[in-house]
Amino acid sequence: MPHFTIEYSANLDGRLDMKLVCEVVRKAASETGIFPLGGIRVRAIRCEYYAVADARQDYGFLDMVLRIGEGRDLKTRQQAGEHVFQALSRHLDPVFAASKFALSFDMQINDKDTSWKRNNIHDALKAEAQAG
Repeated sequence: MPHFTIEYSANLDGRLDMKLVCEVVRKAASETGIFPLGGIRVRAIRCEYYAVADARQDYGFLDMVLRIGEGRDLKTRQQAGEHVFQALSRHLDPVFAASKFALSFDMQINDKDTSWKRNNIHDALKAEAQAG
């Protein structure tokens, strides 16, 4: 954890480089200092079928959900969320300027008792840092 899932309207294709959007989010999450680097995941899912507001086809959206594990206080979560949201929002300024667009971001906390994980990326990063 943290795992970011981005859903976006298909009409953003050609207006937005989603690979770069994922990198903006990954970098901002890393900059917060509260997430282990080896746990950061950012994925984007294109929504081919969608309806927004009054169904005009030029309206677009990007909705991001962050799932994190327990253990961080509210203030820490708010500061981290604000940092990530502002980085993404700044990156999307051109989309806002050129079109009607909705951006949303929600953070969810996973219950440790009902969340299972297996990850050897943390060990690989530690080994690289020690060798480096």
